[in-house]
Amino acid sequence: MNGAQALIRTLVDSGVDVCFSNPGTSEMHFVAALDSVPEMRGVLALFEGVATGAADGYARMTGKPAAVLLHLGPGLGNGLANLHNARRAKVPMVNIVGDHAIPHKPLDAPLESDIVAVASNVSTWIRTAGSSADIGRVTAEAVAAAHGAPGQIATLILPADVSWGAGGVASERIGPSGRAPVNVDLVTEMVELLISGEPTMLFLGGTACSERGLVAAARVAAVTGCQLMAETFPTRMTRGAGRPLVQRLGYLSEMSTEQLKDVKHLITVDTKVPVTFFAYPDKPSRLIPEGCVTHTLAGDVDDAVAALEALADALDAPMQVATQDRIGGEIPTGDLNAHSVAQIVGALLPEGAIVSDEAVTSSLSLPFTTAGAPPHDWLSLTGGAIGQGLPVAVGAAIAAPDRPVVALQADGSAMYTIQSLWTMARENLDVTTVLYNNASYEILKMELDRVGAEGAGPKAHSLLDIGGPVMDFTAMAKGMGVPATRATTAEEFADQFAKALAEPGPALVEVMIPKLF
Repeated sequence: MNGAQALIRTLVDSGVDVCFSNPGTSEMHFVAALDSVPEMRGVLALFEGVATGAADGYARMTGKPAAVLLHLGPGLGNGLANLHNARRAKVPMVNIVGDHAIPHKPLDAPLESDIVAVASNVSTWIRTAGSSADIGRVTAEAVAAAHGAPGQIATLILPADVSWGAGGVASERIGPSGRAPVNVDLVTEMVELLISGEPTMLFLGGTACSERGLVAAARVAAVTGCQLMAETFPTRMTRGAGRPLVQRLGYLSEMSTEQLKDVKHLITVDTKVPVTFFAYPDKPSRLIPEGCVTHTLAGDVDDAVAALEALADALDAPMQVATQDRIGGEIPTGDLNAHSVAQIVGALLPEGAIVSDEAVTSSLSLPFTTAGAPPHDWLSLTGGAIGQGLPVAVGAAIAAPDRPVVALQADGSAMYTIQSLWTMARENLDVTTVLYNNASYEILKMELDRVGAEGAGPKAHSLLDIGGPVMDFTAMAKGMGVPATRATTAEEFADQFAKALAEPGPALVEVMIPKLF
């Protein structure tokens, strides 16, 4: 058994049986070893950012890591933006980064780079496999580190000679560290706070946005009257009819400040005290009002769901809570715009859908039009680095092949990882992409005004306009093997979206909508 074979066997024995890959020469022995371990599924991506984003989506839906195979420092660098998003999402992932053979590294070959320096931006755990004999043990440690609370990125650097060398030994699985148990004294303290009568909010993120977490939080709110709010971009949030209705904090500081204005006590649960995404002239960066006291019920290494359930039980809260009714179903007619698209998505979203949302400015209506849709999961742009939506949809579809995936995708950010469509076609993934084409970076136009940038004229605005020429996503999708149509009216979109959802496999519907700004 060579080092690569021992590595893959250890991954599979540790529960990692999917590898999203964009390999190069230094990883060829890993590629060859895939046939000796048939339990490992290899998924090819045409860009490293697709591979890393897909591993993120896979982890969000399974709760366990996938592997990502990357080529040297430049390959890792190409995948960095979606690794940033994955780190912010607190999901487990095992990066395997091929490196030059150990004797070759001092020669400073053209692709030589400081892989550790690149990896340290996003990785909690970084190791270099020093020998073929050690590769199994180091791999098992990487999986355990990634899978440990709260979910981390582990980067294993694999020199080519360690990969091809003989004497590899597979290692047994190492159990990951679990979440910290509920702090009973802290629960008692929070009970006293919640029954004090002061305006209090439970601010939810991470695992607290699961169905169990939301139900427990709703139980607490039912008996104490506290407000419930989820973070702006939760990793995965259960939503729809039959689930508790919990609003998300608005992206715009003007909106979020209004949502938080009366709160005297903010209790965070698997998230942090909210701040603005950026600094703005003459505006505060902290979103909570002056005098608001913050408390932590559960941090990211704690069992947040168990803590919420313990809090609800300590309050003798009833098990039954108010849930969202099934509403919607009305199909608008006439003009096609971001709002009418959102209405149609809410009306036609299938039960059990997984939604990967990177619609950016076109998403403003979606939280309201989809609240009463059939039960579904919503995956958000956790780290704010665009180019996540399509890759996350790929990973989610591989993780849950029995569930329909809907990717709501803005045009500008689609171009960062448009190669995802090819992987959808190659793997025959049941992903329906709604591509919002307004031929503009609308979010940047909005921010240009909000940051108070003065003197912006034609040159400035030309950098925010992607309409010359207007991109043809229908043609691009077809060119990568994905059936695609274009809608210019609400009636056309409703018909095309329904047909795309009804057919198994990938599909794209390009919706031509007007600019907002």
